[in-house]
Amino acid sequence: MIDKTLSHNHHEIRDAVRALCAEFPDAYFREIDAQRAYPEAFVDALTRAGWLAALIPQEYGGSGLGLTEASVVMEEINRCGGNAGACHGQMYNMGTLLRHGSEAQKQKFLPRIASGEWRLQSMGVTEPTTGTDTTKIKTTAVKKDGRYVVNGQKVWISRVQHSDWMILLARTTPLAEVTKKSEGMSIFMVDLKEAQQRGLTVRPIANMVNHETNELFFENLEIPEENLIGQEGQGFRYILDGLNAERTLIAAECIGDGYWFIDRVTHYVRDRQVFGRPIGQNQGVQFPIADAFIEVEAANLMRWKACELFDAHQPMGTQANMAKYLAAKASWEAANACLQFHGGFGFACEYDVERKFRETRLYQVAPISTNLIYSYVAEHVLGLPRSF
Repeated sequence: MIDKTLSHNHHEIRDAVRALCAEFPDAYFREIDAQRAYPEAFVDALTRAGWLAALIPQEYGGSGLGLTEASVVMEEINRCGGNAGACHGQMYNMGTLLRHGSEAQKQKFLPRIASGEWRLQSMGVTEPTTGTDTTKIKTTAVKKDGRYVVNGQKVWISRVQHSDWMILLARTTPLAEVTKKSEGMSIFMVDLKEAQQRGLTVRPIANMVNHETNELFFENLEIPEENLIGQEGQGFRYILDGLNAERTLIAAECIGDGYWFIDRVTHYVRDRQVFGRPIGQNQGVQFPIADAFIEVEAANLMRWKACELFDAHQPMGTQANMAKYLAAKASWEAANACLQFHGGFGFACEYDVERKFRETRLYQVAPISTNLIYSYVAEHVLGLPRSF
């Protein structure tokens, strides 16, 4: 189906990623899911092949590709039956460092991230009492004697156990003392292994998907002053680039899921015989699948637009949000059709439909919920009064 798209095929990238993914078939991810384990071998293979360093410039050891190419990599992982959620943080988290870090910081971190020596897969932003109301975060970083002392709590922070470093957003100026509520927050690089010995407590959160995520507690954690990224107080602005890249890459993953579900269900209903005829001959089966395919194709176009603007260093928050919304909705409709028309077999682990069904459902909620995207578009695009 991808081959029917007239542009943005990137066949060389797709072929190379598909060849790598072929070494990790459905049975591999099925076993990883059953064990609630991390796909270490798969992530290592992606790292060795250089795919997770796609966005890092060549002078720092990366491939120097754009978000467009990076999105193709993420799409293909899910299109081949994998789950890019295990490693997509390595793609977009380093964007904050790349765009706003000092040259010394880039020289220190980016080559080691590109080579796989260090993993930067975690971003500490969300808190239990604030959710996506980021300007109300309560985690503080107080400057003292050449270091910052951090206290507070974060939640839904992914891949901490499989990262060496985390990007942390904390408030360095109290909310009551800033002119704009988006000011007074700063970004830091946190050495996770060292931090867990000096004031960081990590508590895993069991969840519906095999997605390693955690609650974090900071108690007088000291961070060296040189780990501050950019200018103190401008951290919220810095993370927006990373959040827009994240939403666009996740849109690509959902598109990959959508194609996976559509391929699986079309093959199944073409062969499945009931009452002496293939069930795919029935319009009641055909129409939901066709509808899902149309929606995936439409979402794909918005994904390309978001990537195009990002790579041109143009504002693209609207397109990133809309791409994420459209792709998550399309993949979920494709998932429902796939499960429905597999009947009871859709619930059997050996068919992999139920695993992918759970995985793609996450993106109706994370990293930004559907209702918040509606609110964003209503306010920032349609000019309607702010609703919250």
